[in-house]
Formats: sequence, structure tokens, C-alpha cells
Amino acid sequence: MMNELTLLQRIVVWILPVIFAITVHEVAHGWVAKKYGDNTASALGRLTLNPIKHIDLLGTIILPGLLLITGTGFIFGWAKPVPVDPRHFKNPRRDMAIVALAGPLANVLMAVGWALIARLGVAIGMQMEAVSLPLIYTGIAGISINLVLALVNLLPIPPLDGSRILTGILPNYWAWQYNRLERFGFIILLVLLYTNTLSAILAYPMFIVQQMFFSIAGM
Repeated sequence: MMNELTLLQRIVVWILPVIFAITVHEVAHGWVAKKYGDNTASALGRLTLNPIKHIDLLGTIILPGLLLITGTGFIFGWAKPVPVDPRHFKNPRRDMAIVALAGPLANVLMAVGWALIARLGVAIGMQMEAVSLPLIYTGIAGISINLVLALVNLLPIPPLDGSRILTGILPNYWAWQYNRLERFGFIILLVLLYTNTLSAILAYPMFIVQQMFFSIAGM
């Protein structure tokens, strides 16, 4: 459906969903961390939905833009990580895992919200295309980017959220050994993206969850 749009139209459709998906994901980490006793993000002014506070030039603008322009794979990105200091937690490993889970969970909740926006567009119908089509297209983009971010971040590759969750489950020794991979995590992720391995890994689960959310959207 997105193939019907020009490049400029695709940029207009995707820009808000991408910025919100990445920004709210990070704010969710900081908000939950504060609930568990760590005020680091709050003290640095990072518990805000102002995207300027969270934008990472490469992850928020350049990479999503290139993926959108080239039309290869799927669109995803990242913001500047919200700082979290687990030393302030009562149970650092468990609480850090919960903080990590907050980001993907926020993306799932946002996907529900975008699905309802798309459903509103479907309900308005083609008699008011100037209103319904932007809602539908933006809703589809919102569903897609948030589900991609949730799935990518749940991968057990340090420092993605999935690795923090797994660290909270592993025995201490194995968690320490596992986290030594973190210095290679970004390289691993780029290799998976460049070789289309990431797309292959996520294609089927993405298809399944997309169908679920498109059904919520009435599509």
C-alpha cells in the first residue's frame, strides 16, 4: 500500500511515527527506572517527549532516512539511550530487566494506538479521502515502526533490551560472560542488517504480529 506514495509522501507519513516510536521508547526506560529508584534520566531532563532531547543523528535521522529512500528491508532506528544507573535499584539485575522491558512494551502500546487511528480512517471511508487516507497511511506506518522496534530490541544482542532481560535471568557468572559481548553488539547488528539476516530473522514474527494489529485497524 505504501508503494503507491511518492518519496515525499512516504517521508511525511513516516516522520511522526518514527520520532514518537523512538522517543517514547527511551522515555519509557527512564520513567520506569525512576519508579524503581533511579532519578538519573529525570535529573538530566530526559523524561520529556521533546524529540530534540533524544535525537541521535545516525539512528534517528540518517539510518531511517536511508532505509526509507532505498526501500530495502524495514525501517528502524534508535535515539540517544536514556541513562540508567542500576546502583540505585534495590535489586539491580531484576529491576534493570524490568526497565529494559519497558521500551518494547511502550512500542507495543503505541502500535495499538496507531492501529486505532488507522481504524478511524477506515471508518471515515473513501467519501472523505483527504481525511481518511492520511489516518490510514500514518496508522500503518505507526504499527510497522513500533512492531519493528519492539522485535529488534527484544533480540538478545547486547546492548539491546533483550540482552538486559536475559541478563536478569542468567546466573551471575554467565550473565557477566554474556555481557562481555556488548562491545561487539553494534557491529553484530550492522552486519545482520547489511546481510539482510535481520530481515530474515524477523520476517515471519513481524508478519504474524502485523496481521494481528492490522485486524485491530479493521484492515
